Amino acid sequence: MLDSAPLPDPHLPAPPHAKGAAVATRTEEEAGSRHRALGLTDDDLLAMYRTMVMARLCDEAQFRLNRQGKAPFVVPVSGHEGCQIGSAWAFEPDKDVFVPYYRDMGVALTVGLTPRDVFLGVFGKADDPSSGGRQMPAHWGSKEHHIISGSSPIATQIPHAAGAAYAIKYRGEDGVVGCWFGDGATSEGDWHEGVNFAAIHKLPVVFFCENNRYAISVPLSKQMAVKNVADKASGYGMEGVVVEGNDVLACYEASKKAVAKARSGGGPTLVELKTYRFHPHTSDDDDRTYRSREEVEEAKRNDSLILFGGYLREQGLLDDETIEQIRVETKAEVDKEVEDAWNSADPDPESAMLHLFADVEISAPYASTNGSGEVADDALETTGGEATPAEPPAEPPAEPPAEPPVST
Repeated sequence: MLDSAPLPDPHLPAPPHAKGAAVATRTEEEAGSRHRALGLTDDDLLAMYRTMVMARLCDEAQFRLNRQGKAPFVVPVSGHEGCQIGSAWAFEPDKDVFVPYYRDMGVALTVGLTPRDVFLGVFGKADDPSSGGRQMPAHWGSKEHHIISGSSPIATQIPHAAGAAYAIKYRGEDGVVGCWFGDGATSEGDWHEGVNFAAIHKLPVVFFCENNRYAISVPLSKQMAVKNVADKASGYGMEGVVVEGNDVLACYEASKKAVAKARSGGGPTLVELKTYRFHPHTSDDDDRTYRSREEVEEAKRNDSLILFGGYLREQGLLDDETIEQIRVETKAEVDKEVEDAWNSADPDPESAMLHLFADVEISAPYASTNGSGEVADDALETTGGEATPAEPPAEPPAEPPAEPPVST
């Protein structure tokens, strides 16, 4: 059995409005109508909150397993749950395409992956839906859920997203591509190429930058000279939007507008979701070398789980008892699926070389042997099977050697 752990602390006391005080930025009437104005029901809010709790508990579990030596490498999500789930909720999973990056556990859970799927990847199991245990954890992929698998180099998913959106437009389909990345990705050449291509062709894609202030350890001031990542959008002739990434409903609203615009032929949007990660970049990072504990604790005061929970309290959808019930139920589900993933079969070592090479047949009907008895490379033709060079054409009989000249 895997070791159990107590429920994670919520990190912070509830904010003032969670205790019944007035919200400073909007009236009680405005606050009460906010989610309904966006077309969200009370059940939608509770489902979003449960997904956020699930992502947080999965994160706590994977770090615990890493410290136990059962998960060699993990990528944290804590702090990003609100912007991920809020933005992903605006898509239609049955027809849209998702191109997340490695920190996007919340996106993956929103569009259809389960905690079991997450931990099959963490443990490198044969049933890992992303890669069959071949990829690093958090390299999400699922044909069933339209998630395009990413690779480790930063920003390589942006051209992939642009290509998928181009295919959707070319085929006349109704889908939209959602593409997520961190602020560090915007400093890469792949980011420029993908965003520029999408803007030129007015492709149905929404680009989400989860700006958590650091590209691993490099702060924003060392990455760009503009104030906001979204300011870069104007250079490509596309709209840029800045959103408070810890405000779940604000993320949903911005995403909903951008998705509708893309679906109607209006082209791409760059949505910047300003947030913060609470843990190191990965389990192999020591964030104490580039940021202070005071900075991290201050950022936790805007934990999206606490803030969104406060809004649900205002709506009469949550109280202390309900919050605890959701945590207990969700933790039991996560623990069960972690256990199931841990006990799942490992990949067969004999399968390690599958999917790496194509099974092809080589045919060369008029190939030259170059006098060596082997078919020349420039005469090979791929036909799909084994290498079977054709017989070379018959060569003309050799001329008899010339008679030596007669000396006189």
